[in-house]
Amino acid sequence: MAKTVFKNILQILIILIFNNFLAQKTPEKLPKNAVNDTISKKDTIVVKKEPLNDVLRTKADDQRRDVPKKMTFLNKNAQVKYQDMQIDADYISIDDNKNLIYARGKQDSLGKIVEPVITTQAGKKYETNEFSYNTKTKQAIAFNARTEESEGVIIAQKTKKYNDSVFAMRKADYTTDDYFIKKKDTAADYFMRAYNIKLIKTKTKSQIVTGPIQMFIEQVPTPLYLPFAILPFSDKRAAGILIPSFGEREDVGFFLNGIGYYQPIGEHFDLKVLADIYTKGSWNLRPQVNYQKKYRYSGNFTADIGTMVRGIKGLDDYTKNSTYRINWTHSQDSKANPFLTFSASVDIVSTKFYNNPLNNNYIFNQNVLNTQQNSTVTLTKRFLKLPMTITGTASYSQNFATGLADLRLPQMNVAINQFYLFKSRTGIRQGLLENITVNTGFNLTNFVNTQENELFKKEMWDKMQTGLKNNIALATNTTVAKYFTFSLSANIDNALTTKTLNRYYDPVKNVTVDEINKNFTGYSTFSTSASLQTTLFGMMKFKKGSTVEAVRHMMTPSLSFTYSPDFSSPNFGYYRNYYNATGALTPYSIFEKGIIGSPSSGMQGALGFNIGNNIEMKVKSKSDSTGVKKIKIFESLNLAGSYNFAAKDHPWSVFSINGQSSFFNNKLTVNTSLALEPYKIEFLPGQDTGIRTEQFGHFSVQGFNVQLSYPLSSEIFGQKTDYAKKYSSKGEIRNENYYFDDDHYAHFDQAWTLNISANYAYSKGLSRLGNKIASLGLDGSIKLTPYWNINGSTHYDMVTKELAYTRIGFSRDQRSFTINFNWVPFGQYKVYDFFIGIKANILSDALKYKDRSFTQPNAPF
Repeated sequence: MAKTVFKNILQILIILIFNNFLAQKTPEKLPKNAVNDTISKKDTIVVKKEPLNDVLRTKADDQRRDVPKKMTFLNKNAQVKYQDMQIDADYISIDDNKNLIYARGKQDSLGKIVEPVITTQAGKKYETNEFSYNTKTKQAIAFNARTEESEGVIIAQKTKKYNDSVFAMRKADYTTDDYFIKKKDTAADYFMRAYNIKLIKTKTKSQIVTGPIQMFIEQVPTPLYLPFAILPFSDKRAAGILIPSFGEREDVGFFLNGIGYYQPIGEHFDLKVLADIYTKGSWNLRPQVNYQKKYRYSGNFTADIGTMVRGIKGLDDYTKNSTYRINWTHSQDSKANPFLTFSASVDIVSTKFYNNPLNNNYIFNQNVLNTQQNSTVTLTKRFLKLPMTITGTASYSQNFATGLADLRLPQMNVAINQFYLFKSRTGIRQGLLENITVNTGFNLTNFVNTQENELFKKEMWDKMQTGLKNNIALATNTTVAKYFTFSLSANIDNALTTKTLNRYYDPVKNVTVDEINKNFTGYSTFSTSASLQTTLFGMMKFKKGSTVEAVRHMMTPSLSFTYSPDFSSPNFGYYRNYYNATGALTPYSIFEKGIIGSPSSGMQGALGFNIGNNIEMKVKSKSDSTGVKKIKIFESLNLAGSYNFAAKDHPWSVFSINGQSSFFNNKLTVNTSLALEPYKIEFLPGQDTGIRTEQFGHFSVQGFNVQLSYPLSSEIFGQKTDYAKKYSSKGEIRNENYYFDDDHYAHFDQAWTLNISANYAYSKGLSRLGNKIASLGLDGSIKLTPYWNINGSTHYDMVTKELAYTRIGFSRDQRSFTINFNWVPFGQYKVYDFFIGIKANILSDALKYKDRSFTQPNAPF
C-alpha cells in the first residue's frame, strides 16, 4: 500500500516538473510569410467582462433570491451599497439581467409613501418616493425626488440622471424656504415651478437651467412668468440673465425696465448690460462695467443711451429725442501710493436728459429735479522731503437751465505746507513773533464758459481765459493780560491774467460794448485784521431746596478790526470809467468777468463785534445718580455786526442773531436765526422796493428762520414689557415669541418711531412784502405685528394749505422673502411700487418682481 502511494506521488511530481520546463521554453519566432500557420484571432477565447465594477453589498430584515430569474428581493430596512452610492429603502429589488436596482419608500395601508428612499452618493443625499439605477450605464430615474443644492431645495415629479454631472427634471419646484428645507414645515412659503429643469454639476460649481418658470406664494400662483432662468450654485461670480421690472407710464406706455445680462470678466472686471423697452417706441441701453483691484483701486463706468418717443407719429404732440449720460468714477486705495493719488467723478449728460428719463430709477431717486451736473478728475502729488503738495484738476459743469457749460482744463494748485517764520528760542513759542505762521500757494486756472455745441472748437478756445494767482497769509497770536487772546493776520493776493476788459457805450447801436483785450497784466491786493477775544463766566445760585439750584452763563465777546485800501483808486489803475447811456461817468474793473476776479472797491476800515453766549441751569432730578442734572437753555446764542469807519454812507452792517438749543433730554432741537436792519427803509408810492435811509435805530426784521425737530419712539414712553413673567402661555413662530393672556390674545412689542419736523422762514430785505415758507413734516413707522410694518412720510405746506411730498409704505417679512409696497399718491409723479425680494443670497439679485406705474401730473390716478 505504501509503495503504491509513493509511486503515485512520484508520477505526479514528474508530470509537474515536465510541464514547468515546457512553460519556460521560449517559442521560436515565426517568419513574416507564415501567416496561415498562425492561430486565427477568431479562434482565441475572449473573457466576458463582469457587469459589476465593484462588489454589491446588501442587507435587509427579509432577503430572498430568485436564482432562475437572477433577481434579489430585499424587504424592510433594506440597504444596498455599490461603489460610492448607498440606497436605504423599505423595499429594494436587484435585477442581474437588466443590471437594474429598484427602490421604493415605505407605504401606508392606502399605498401612500410615508418614508422616502434615501440615496447617498459622493456625500450628497437625495430623497425620492421611487428610485431605479442602472449599474452598467450609471443612469437613474427617480420619482418625487428631493435634492438640496446650496441654499435651496428642488422637488421634481420625475428626475432622470444621465451621468454624475447632468440631471433632467420634469415639473420641479425650487425654493429657499429654510423652514421647509429643515422640514419644520410641510409646505414652502414660496417656490418657483418649472416643467423642465436641467441640473448641471461640476467639481467646483453647479447650476440650474430652466424653461418657462412661474412663482408661487403660499401655494398661490403669481403673475410672475419668466421665459427661462439660470441659477448658479457657487460662491464665485457667474454669468446670468437679469430679471426686469415691469409696469406702465402714460407718456411712454408699458415697459420692461432693466432686462439684461451679467458677465464676469476675469478676476477684476464684470460687465452688466441692461435695456429699458417701452411699447410706444422708446428704448434705452445701459452698459455698466465695474472693476476692482484689492489694495490698489476701484471704479465703475456706466452709460445711458436711448431715444425718447412721446405722442403718436403724425400728430402735433409727437416728439422724438435722443438722450445720453456717461458716468465714470474711480478711487484709489490710500495704501496703494500715499505720494501719488488719482480720483475721478465724471458725469456728462445731454441737456434734456433729466426731462426725458428713460431709466425709471431717476424718477424714484428724484434725479429729475437736477439742474446742474458736475465732473471732476484730480491728480495729487506729495513729496517725502519737499514741504509742498501739487494738485492737478480738470472739471466740467453743466447748467441745464441756461444750456451753458463751465470747463476748467487744466487747473493746478501748488500748496506750501504751513511753517513758522521765526524759530523759537526756548522750544516753547511765545509772543507775536515766534507764533507767526505763513501759508502760501499758487493756483493756475484755464477757464471757459461756453455752449455745449462749442466744446473743443475754435469758438471755445477764443473764449478761454488763463489766470495765475498767489496768496500769502500771515497770522500770529499771543495772550495779553492772562485773560485775553490777541490775534493779527495779513493777506496778500497777487494775480496775473491774459485778458482784460475795455467797456464803452456805442451810441449808434445804443448798447454797452464789452471788448476783450488779449494782453498780459495783473494786480496785487492786501488786507490786515486784528482781533481781541476773552471768555467770561457768571453764576447765579438759588436758595437751598428750590427746584432750580443755579444758572450758569458763559460769554465769549470778541472785537476785530479789518483794513483794506480802496483799489478802485486811479493810482492803482485797476478800475476805469466810461459814460453810460445817460451820460453818467460809471466805473468798472478791467478784470471784471475774468477768471481771477476783481480787486475790491472802496476803503474798508471796519470794527466788528461778536458776542457768543452759552446758558445752562442745574435742576433737581431723582433719575440722576448725583441728584441734579444740567439743562441747556441756549447751547449757543451769537450776536454779530460791524461798523465801517471808512464808509461814506450806511457804516453799520445788518445785525445777525443765531441761536441753537435742545430740550426734553436733547430730543427737541431748535435752530433759529434773525437778521435786523438798523436803518429805516422808506417806500415811494407805488413801489415795492424800498430805499435805505441814513436814519439809524429803526431796527426792522429782514429775515427770520426757525427749525424744529423732535424724534419720538416707543422706548421714550416706557420700558419694554417682560411678557415672559406677565403671561404664562407662550407660542413661537420663526424664532419669534408670542405670549397669550387668559383670553388667548397674543401680545408682543409693537415698536414705533415718529419724527416731527417744522420749518418757518421769513425774508424781506428791501421789499415791501416779505416771503414766507412754513412746513410741517412727519416721518415714522409702526410694527403692526412682528412681520407687518407700516412706514411713511408727509409734508404739509402751511402757506399754500396743501400736502407736499407724501409717501406710504407697507412691508411684510416672510420666512424666505420680503414684500414691499410704496405709494406716492400725488405730486408731479404719482407712483406705486410693488417689490418681492428673495432673502437667500443666491437669489437676492437674480429673482425679483417689481411692478411700477407712473402717470402724468394731470392724469387721473
